[in-house]
Amino acid sequence: MRSRFLAAVLAMGIFACVTGPAAPRDGQPLKRALGLQTYRLVWECYVNNNWEIYTSRADGSGIHNLTNTPGVHEHDPHPSPDGKYIAVSVDTGEGRTAIRSLWVMNSDGSNRKKVADYAREPFWSPDSKHVGYLPQLYPKFFVAEAYNKGMLFYDVSTGKTEPHPNSAGIRSIYNPSYSRNGKWIAVVKDGEPDGIILIDAHGSRFINLHCIGCRPNLAPDCKHIAWGTTDHELCIAPIDLSSENPVIGKPQLLIRDAEFKIYHIHWSPDSSYVAFSRGPEGKGDLNKVGTFQSPNEIIGVYGEGWNVWVANARKTGVIDLNHPNSTDFIKITTNGLSNKQPEWVK
Repeated sequence: MRSRFLAAVLAMGIFACVTGPAAPRDGQPLKRALGLQTYRLVWECYVNNNWEIYTSRADGSGIHNLTNTPGVHEHDPHPSPDGKYIAVSVDTGEGRTAIRSLWVMNSDGSNRKKVADYAREPFWSPDSKHVGYLPQLYPKFFVAEAYNKGMLFYDVSTGKTEPHPNSAGIRSIYNPSYSRNGKWIAVVKDGEPDGIILIDAHGSRFINLHCIGCRPNLAPDCKHIAWGTTDHELCIAPIDLSSENPVIGKPQLLIRDAEFKIYHIHWSPDSSYVAFSRGPEGKGDLNKVGTFQSPNEIIGVYGEGWNVWVANARKTGVIDLNHPNSTDFIKITTNGLSNKQPEWVK
């Protein structure tokens, strides 16, 4: 990701859609608080020359290989909001001849079904009935996330696929995140610099949030947004997703790391925690099968030394990852085998 600067924006009202248990009180270790939760984490990991989807409890205990499919390269897991399904990207082939496909499986890894070839960036509707994706721009593969045009939705019950009302006007975006109230889809518009916009989920409007950064994730409580402001900073701020013209408020929490890159921030189902990826800069290792060469944070690129972390999203101010504090953040994985794109399973 190119260097980005956090844009100053106006504060605004907040309206709750979903409530959940509070994050740990001061002095209560984060790991203990997470151990009381029933939801789980999933992420991609490169093990034995193969991409797999791994899972664990919220506190990092009970890690196991969910897919366990030697020779099949699964990436980018996205659980449905109701916790029944997980959408994953599957790569077949190498280099420019590779085909990235979208699959859906049960949350336990069973009953796998292909949705489409040449499909990118899966995301779920709030009712868990449709999985959206971005069709690849051209048949030849390119690892860049914004290599797409259009937006389609697959009905998991009927198997039918329908376009977004403004599909023809959507191009070169990435990291879609559907608001839980069903009104908006937050995306990054590829450019110089990249910027975060909202797409009307059922119409043709685009709203510029005047926010420079990448990979937005809308909180299930409908009150907050998280995104990456630079390679070394993640931000949490309020946003009113019930409004017809949402704006981002003043940042409430900044997560910083002066040494390593931090990416792929995602909210827990109760909006109390965020999971993210953390690792050193690099451009992958083409000696590893099923991988590509690009910055380490990109899906399908082997990022040696990358691990999954969880932080307390209810904290305000700054979390400095170079100064450990058990009430602020914990490390979920330790093997450094390109553990990236963590998501939560309800």
